[in-house]
Amino acid sequence: MSRLVIAGLGYSGSAVARAAVAAGWAVQGTVRNPARAAAPPGVGVVRFDEAGSAIVAATHLLVTAAPGEAGDPVLAAHEAVIRAAPGLRWVGYLSTTGVYGDRGGAEVDEATPPAPGQPRSQRRLEAERQWEAAAGYALDIFRTGGIYGPGRSAFDDLREGTARRTLKPGHLFGRIHRDDIALAVLAAMRQERPPGPRVLHLVDDEPAESAAVVEEAARLLGLAPPPAVAFEQALPGLSPMARSFWAENRRVANAVTKSALGIAWRYPSYREGLRAILAEERGQGPA
Repeated sequence: MSRLVIAGLGYSGSAVARAAVAAGWAVQGTVRNPARAAAPPGVGVVRFDEAGSAIVAATHLLVTAAPGEAGDPVLAAHEAVIRAAPGLRWVGYLSTTGVYGDRGGAEVDEATPPAPGQPRSQRRLEAERQWEAAAGYALDIFRTGGIYGPGRSAFDDLREGTARRTLKPGHLFGRIHRDDIALAVLAAMRQERPPGPRVLHLVDDEPAESAAVVEEAARLLGLAPPPAVAFEQALPGLSPMARSFWAENRRVANAVTKSALGIAWRYPSYREGLRAILAEERGQGPA
């Protein structure tokens, strides 16, 4: 049986775990505190610092844990075990399209050299390189856009009264629905590849302005969208994290990725993704 260990059973990791269990995989996921973990049905929970035996038995390892100042935490804790795991043939690493930095709205594809400008993106690129250096297996580096889905969408901000409709014409953001991350990861795991790295882009087919997403979410909820505010007016009130996101503008291509994996997105734009989230919240879609 194919055995998947997910190092970091968070929002995206749990989505992959659910999909993998449904596809017949044996799945375990690591958490820092098992007493507080809410794992999907059929997923075994392992304390992160005690995951060595699970990794030794794994055929596939997906890493979702974010790097810190000291580098990738999974390699820091388990590199020797990973290198010695006899059946491990694939590792997936969830990174970010932030490693491309600001491109002034220009397109980047899977072969574009990274040029991260933000410290968190620089740490991600360094973690990618750590995994490349450790690889004696097929390594898929998934560079994701902004991750959204149930419980993490414009709907939540609108309901809480915190949504902002910030206008900056031509400034596009790439996004990916949580369930399309799972779709891509499972497709990659099913492939037989020789050892070595591959870059894949997990972004939907339509990068879009932030305001457009808020407007569509408000329309679906039957609400008036929040007042439009020009970016220059909004800038003084933005948090440092929000400023860092707005400081970069790029269009991320995905054609090579979809062709390599043989997939089409379930939610090719934010429109389909938002409709699916609302249906799920209303008990009309997948849980």
